[in-house]
Amino acid sequence: MDVLRTPDERFEALVDWPYEPHYTMVRAGGDPSGTELRVAHAEAGADTTGETVVLLHGEPSWSYLYRHMIPTIAAAGHRVLAADLVGFGRSDKPASRADYTYAAHVDWMSQWLVANVERDATLFCQDWGGLIGLRLVTAHPERFAQVIAGNTFLPVGDGAPSEAFLAWREFSQSVPEFPAGRILDGGSARALTPAEQAAYDAPFPDERYKEGARQFPMLVPTSSDDPERASNLAAWEVLETWTKPFLCTFSDGDAVTRGADAVFQRRIPGCAGQPHITVAGGHFLQEDSPAELAAAILAAIG
Repeated sequence: MDVLRTPDERFEALVDWPYEPHYTMVRAGGDPSGTELRVAHAEAGADTTGETVVLLHGEPSWSYLYRHMIPTIAAAGHRVLAADLVGFGRSDKPASRADYTYAAHVDWMSQWLVANVERDATLFCQDWGGLIGLRLVTAHPERFAQVIAGNTFLPVGDGAPSEAFLAWREFSQSVPEFPAGRILDGGSARALTPAEQAAYDAPFPDERYKEGARQFPMLVPTSSDDPERASNLAAWEVLETWTKPFLCTFSDGDAVTRGADAVFQRRIPGCAGQPHITVAGGHFLQEDSPAELAAAILAAIG
């Protein structure tokens, strides 16, 4: 496996991002002889007191997406871990698209989770942070006390994909230069500043570094013969018995995941009686309503 590593200088002096990276080494396929990959996360808050909050981003962002939520949660006395998925942020980036599979992402982040979270964390997940994060929850239920899901879903390939998703998938595969910063801007209700867009472009010095970002839209299960259908069905079996708190915090302006919150609330017992909220924003609701999301996380922790 050929692996690229974004130069550190690309992350210098990013607006509103004072966090030094923490690194966890994982092995491709979990095999001791497999290629070693570096997974990055930002960390803030108490080391031994308070609760642990895990923040998982999606496509094509990185932990920078949580820059306006991390300080609030940490200031309340909690340990915050905002991870960069493999292929994003300061994590390593396999250079071949073939190295990025849904199963590989789950395996890489499972190794990261086991190394960094012992028990009873609160997970906030959005976009692919949910497609991966909900698999982590169902594989390692003892490591999570509750789940907060925003603008995400767990597809098994049933039904036709939405027109919004199909348009996004087509764009992601056909655009000559994959514009991460502009995608974040277009998927947010507010206009991101040039400096913020540049921060989202920082992990990708050139197109070689974007194979993971290009591949993610192709990995969403959309048919009954998808290789991850069985694993996601198995995850749903666990979620349908999940009685720990499961809170939905979706936005009012995301055409891709609209309605997925109703599915969660109908099928997951832990959703019953929770103070589900709808916040203002686009797909990247962390950019549009960070204060409301941070408040919901803190209220859920209690």
